[in-house]
Amino acid sequence: MGRFNLLIALSFLSLFFFPSPTLAQLRRNFYANICPNVENIVRSEVTKKFQQTFVTVPATLRLFFHDCFVQGCDASVIIASTASNKAEKDHPDNLSLAGDGFDTVIKAKAALDAIPQCRNRVSCADILALATRDVIALSGGPSYAVELGRLDGLVSRDSDVNGRLPAPTFNLNRLNSLFAANGLTQQDMIALSAAHTVGFSHCGKFSNRIYSFAPGRPVDPTLNKTYATQLQAMCPKNVDPRVAINMDPITPRAFDNIYFRNLQQGMGLFTSDQVLFSDARSRPTVNAWASNSQAFNKAFIEAMTKLGRVGVKTGRNGNIRRDCGAFN
Repeated sequence: MGRFNLLIALSFLSLFFFPSPTLAQLRRNFYANICPNVENIVRSEVTKKFQQTFVTVPATLRLFFHDCFVQGCDASVIIASTASNKAEKDHPDNLSLAGDGFDTVIKAKAALDAIPQCRNRVSCADILALATRDVIALSGGPSYAVELGRLDGLVSRDSDVNGRLPAPTFNLNRLNSLFAANGLTQQDMIALSAAHTVGFSHCGKFSNRIYSFAPGRPVDPTLNKTYATQLQAMCPKNVDPRVAINMDPITPRAFDNIYFRNLQQGMGLFTSDQVLFSDARSRPTVNAWASNSQAFNKAFIEAMTKLGRVGVKTGRNGNIRRDCGAFN
């Protein structure tokens, strides 16, 4: 056997006998013999929370994204700070995470722990992944099978958040670069951005687009003029920057492809939303999904599945927390 063929054979054998720990660990039926009813239990608690407040939807979805992009999908964003450690959730970029997302995970964890067979057998990271799928479906989006088997992370530092999350001011290059660092393509990024179809934002996150865009041009020219006037009415100049408005002005309580139609009309709230249409490289995808919800749903499921594989903890790199907000 030639040296080149030998190297290929060895590479194949290494993949066969030592598969990627992430892909080997994650599987849809992970809890079949551990806590077989895990999905129904989580879904029941998420549904109760959803019936109490719609904020459960964007709060849980955003919590999952912010968790996965910082040290992977390991529930490290749920950890509370202590006197000796400032955790991820207290970083400035995470202070706007709504409490309803955290509460959804905590309530689902309590419901699982009430069943002896399931107590402390399901990770907080997996509960968050399942809850995220459930809030998407409850708000009219696609349901999908969730890969399970994540462990909870052993570290949560606010310093790890620096530069890991997309900013509302990002252009396409910066968005693509950040998502590529997490193994996600431009198509994945555009699909995941559509989570803003059910989100809300504080006025301070986009006020530059309606009051101080550029010298001599206070309003961003890519912003629909009527929409800009509406935004100025909802967010006057001296308003409390914590006042929140819907990110999708048309169907704010439905997970749908209207997000892309809004971009076509110049009604993306953030620069990082509108750039998906204004940049010629991403515009064809926006146009395609604006007219084809099935194609968007399929791409969204693929992107969420890939997102759920980011930085998964296995073996000694994680454990199953007894309390989602504190290390064991």
